[in-house]
Amino acid sequence: MKAGLADRIAKRTIDVAVAGGGLVVTAPVQLVLAAVIARRLGRPVLFVQARPGKGAKVFDLVKFRTMLPVDEARGLVTDKDRMTAFGAILRSTSLDELPTLWNVLRGDMSLVGPRPLLVRYLERYSPRQARRHDVRPGVTGLAQVNGRNAISWADKLELDVRYVETRSFVGDLRILLSTVRKVLRREGITDSTSVTSAEFVGNGGVLHEH
Repeated sequence: MKAGLADRIAKRTIDVAVAGGGLVVTAPVQLVLAAVIARRLGRPVLFVQARPGKGAKVFDLVKFRTMLPVDEARGLVTDKDRMTAFGAILRSTSLDELPTLWNVLRGDMSLVGPRPLLVRYLERYSPRQARRHDVRPGVTGLAQVNGRNAISWADKLELDVRYVETRSFVGDLRILLSTVRKVLRREGITDSTSVTSAEFVGNGGVLHEH
């Protein structure tokens, strides 16, 4: 069932309140993380990348860096090569997502919704899969609490569409609570072949790591 006006207003109100409060409360933590990232991974400390949002409108997603820069001379080319133990901890604890609260506050994203993927994927979705862009993308979503990167692209995108079709304020609260449990247990951070996620090429296929 499509979310009603009251649910949409409540959702945005919660987004603003949680994102704004979260940015204030976590500011000291983010400052410390920024300093450690600069020391261990170098600058810039933030990872900024164009991602498609609601209506496929592109925005700049902001996260903390978790990888070393590409350096062919040092053999740092693939995600596996560039990932450090410290970066892996940031990802597994979702601390790298803290700056993304700014995207939520701005209205680029919501706390709950389909995760914003890569711009080049837009032309690879089936018409049904493209429905994931009918709503704002989220920091977490139905796919993230049902396997995250450990499930197939076909299953992940189907869960995204199911969220669009059944979203509600109560459903969002359930996803948020489930997300807290998943993060504490560090479940589904990677798939079986990559430190992040294999590339989506359409029809549930994969091409290579990114």
